[in-house]
Amino acid sequence: MDAAAAVRLARLRAGLTKRELARRAHTSPAAVVWYESGARDPTVSTLERLITATGHSLELAVRAPRRCDRETTARRVAQVLELAEHLPRRRAPRRMSYPPFGR
Repeated sequence: MDAAAAVRLARLRAGLTKRELARRAHTSPAAVVWYESGARDPTVSTLERLITATGHSLELAVRAPRRCDRETTARRVAQVLELAEHLPRRRAPRRMSYPPFGR
């Protein structure tokens, strides 16, 4: 889960408004909006402060990246391509039309 989703989920579970979370975390409501929208990424200490202000605790874990299984990926790509063949197709227009040029 990314930081934006974590902050939003913790705030919603706590039943807090963005303004109330900002007050409790000693930050601005605009900052909470930025963090929840993903426009800015909080530092780990800021993320911990925001999560703690909701009454939750932050737990970080380091995980090894998932290895790419080529056979599974190849099967999935083949399935997607097969499904794409069954999608309806539009015929190309005989003449291209453009919106009228403003006068």
